[in-house]
Amino acid sequence: MSQVWKGPLEQIDEYRWRIPKSYKPGMRVDGLIFASKPMLEQIKQDQAPEQVANVAFLPGIVGCSIAMPDIHWGYGFPVGGVAAMDVEEGVISPGGIGYDINCGVRLLRTDLTEQKVRPRLKELLDQIFRDVPAGFGGEGLIKTTRADLRQVMLKGAHWMVEHGYGWDDDLAHTEATGRLDMPDPDVITEKAIERGKDQLGTLGGGNHFLEIQVVDEIYDPVAAEAMGITQVGQVTIMIHTGSRGFGHQTCQDHLDIMEEAHRKYGISLPDRQLACAPIKSEEGQTYLRAMHCAANFAFANRQAIAHWTRQAFAKIFNATPESLGMRQVYDVAHNIAKIEEHEWDGKKVRVCVHRKGATRAFPPGHPETPEAYRAVGQPVLIPGDMGRYSFVLVGTEGAMRESFGTTCHGAGRMMSRKGALREAKNRNIAKEMEAQGILVRAQNKATLAEEASYAYKDVANVVEVVHNAGIARKVARLRPIGVVKG
Repeated sequence: MSQVWKGPLEQIDEYRWRIPKSYKPGMRVDGLIFASKPMLEQIKQDQAPEQVANVAFLPGIVGCSIAMPDIHWGYGFPVGGVAAMDVEEGVISPGGIGYDINCGVRLLRTDLTEQKVRPRLKELLDQIFRDVPAGFGGEGLIKTTRADLRQVMLKGAHWMVEHGYGWDDDLAHTEATGRLDMPDPDVITEKAIERGKDQLGTLGGGNHFLEIQVVDEIYDPVAAEAMGITQVGQVTIMIHTGSRGFGHQTCQDHLDIMEEAHRKYGISLPDRQLACAPIKSEEGQTYLRAMHCAANFAFANRQAIAHWTRQAFAKIFNATPESLGMRQVYDVAHNIAKIEEHEWDGKKVRVCVHRKGATRAFPPGHPETPEAYRAVGQPVLIPGDMGRYSFVLVGTEGAMRESFGTTCHGAGRMMSRKGALREAKNRNIAKEMEAQGILVRAQNKATLAEEASYAYKDVANVVEVVHNAGIARKVARLRPIGVVKG
């Protein structure tokens, strides 16, 4: 993957590029990449456009094989890939959702300001680091029985709230209210249960994080006000994690099944990592039910972490979470497939929208946009790297027309983890961050090196593309002052 991709990219306008379906025999639709011209060289460098073209081979694909500006090489689908499959004729592919099923982002707002938090930041981070286990292993503070775990699979974040981990208001401010509707615990393997049973309320490793942030700029005061983001200097908390070992194992279990299924159904693929099955097949339906279990686990996991984070703040500031105004802004999934109704070519279509490293971005007035945001659009949470900034956006009608109600999900890597470790040699990333006013807690130095800012695209450039292309709209920018990494 070291050579520059040489395939055709036709410029549609400043932010859209087409891979014509004539590029490879077997492509059913064009590829569409949202990007600025300066971003294209990096995008072509890791061959991700080839994966965009490969996704266009999948039976039942509607519209285009779409990629967001944070696109980079992934398993089968690129990270940043979007594909809508007709529910009658189309397929579902675990590679189009990813290993970390319902990896996503949750944002809490507070009434605190940087001025109030900065003097207590070290002890606050220490408290969170104790209460929210991080790293690739890690056991949570919540001990679940098998019966409990079954209920988590069925109820997602609702189970957590029922047991005192959060507020009903959290559910109203979560995608799908924190529970997908067709889980079946009976299709989950023993291995997935073993891997997941002690991991509720754990952050995990890799690019997962918990950040204490400060509102740095407000672009849309009306939308920001609706979210409780009211002033520059206000403190927010962003949580980025997913379904942990439970989701990873569930994906692996079904990739093995799909390897057989695509041959059984005579589906010809340019890449075996796109292994899939018809949505309506037994294998397709079984995967959907398992994926819903893992997605619900992830919603519950972020709910638990939000609860422990509120408790940590309450302890350090000798207050209650309620008195600190620690209300949830929103929680979005960015590794998921959802059955949705959209309009394409003037007709209503029911499609299974694969979003892999991509965020739902429904517009004002949409029935699935929470009532609190019905006038401004669904909040879209875009984390950046731990040294720069993250963004809050809202969904738009443009996203509904062009990208099946979807936009980007983050900065997107531009350096491998090995490359990032080489770059960090003889450097102290934690000290460098502290010099920028950012305190960090991590399980080890290697994690910080792998996740350093230089390993990622500048998320501001990614956000500018989706904002200017009209598939999301900027609301606010948040900068980190305290980071917990796995």
